[in-house]
Amino acid sequence: MMTGIIGRKGILRFVALLYAISVLPLAVWRAGAQTLPAPSMSGPLQVPSTLAFNAGPLGKVNIGGVVSGIGFLQGNWIPGDQASHWDLSNGQVFIEKNTGWWQFYLQAGAYNLPALGVPFLSTVNTVNDFYGAFPQGYLKLAPKGNFSILIGALPTLIGAEYTFDFENMNIERGLLWNQENAVNRGVQINDSIGHLSGSISWNDGFYSNRYTWLTGTVSYALNSANTLAFVGGGNLGHTAFTTLRTPVQNNGQIYNVLYTYSHESWVINPYFQYTNVPTDAKIGITHGAATRGGALLVTYNFKHHISLAGRGEYISSTGNLAESAVNLLYGPGSSAWSITLTPTFVDHGFFVRGEFSLVQARNMTPGAGFGPLGLNRTQPRGLVEAGFMF
Repeated sequence: MMTGIIGRKGILRFVALLYAISVLPLAVWRAGAQTLPAPSMSGPLQVPSTLAFNAGPLGKVNIGGVVSGIGFLQGNWIPGDQASHWDLSNGQVFIEKNTGWWQFYLQAGAYNLPALGVPFLSTVNTVNDFYGAFPQGYLKLAPKGNFSILIGALPTLIGAEYTFDFENMNIERGLLWNQENAVNRGVQINDSIGHLSGSISWNDGFYSNRYTWLTGTVSYALNSANTLAFVGGGNLGHTAFTTLRTPVQNNGQIYNVLYTYSHESWVINPYFQYTNVPTDAKIGITHGAATRGGALLVTYNFKHHISLAGRGEYISSTGNLAESAVNLLYGPGSSAWSITLTPTFVDHGFFVRGEFSLVQARNMTPGAGFGPLGLNRTQPRGLVEAGFMF
């Protein structure tokens, strides 16, 4: 399964190298350790106190990382996939300067992007087909107060789930995430006044290398535990090509309403999502379609380093096969629901978590579902992931 630029022996060497980076210099660097503001994480995993060193003209620089492996079993896999997989899920390093009027963030290494309802892609192919070995990195200009400008490969403003699995409550991303972009190359402006904060970005949407997307978000912190946010974005131009990382959704718009409650042992995050890919005969979309969906993400942190995360989702699409509407799910006019449960054990930098997920498609087009002929409506999966963060 592991071929190309990273073989199984190469993965073991890479893991050993990252372990040496994180453990051997620990006594030297730990005195200046602090927690990185990036990458953003919803828990229960967290980057522990990071390693810090003096980088000469760059000033004080922090470094952290994650190394983990994943294995899973699934039913009703589609042709080209298989019943079981194991792979490196993360072998990444984060380097960040977060003081002064100019700052930077760099994320580098190998990663996987497991998601519900789609075939598994090896880590080698994920890196090659999506965002390369440097998936995120940007220069940050922070001249005064909370105002800042980011330039580079940025995490998207869209949705409630982050791009990489270690950032999220669950191992796999959900059905709503499958409609969203993940990494945007462009410019982003951030500011906040009191309880109100906002961001606006001009970028290339679904990594299209066409800078025609405008996205923005505004959030209001009702108090220390409750936050309400609105997010919107869309393509102001046209993209006449599709790839794995630039699907037809790159020609649409997307809107979210998100609420977050975080207090003591609970994190509760419901959100609503609407997307629309309009008719555009010039680029081959003869009949547009839209999706509407909602999700509820919940985490409860027990004692003794144990937590349980759950996610429930429902999403539906418009259109029908007779009018050749664009397919945004499991055929025009289809819908789907999912349920995911993820227990996690964390002890300092070490973590292990399992996961059970079930997806069921409805009103699907024959051949667009699960199983060898695309006729099955359900797909169950069981996963385990283990590793450490430093």
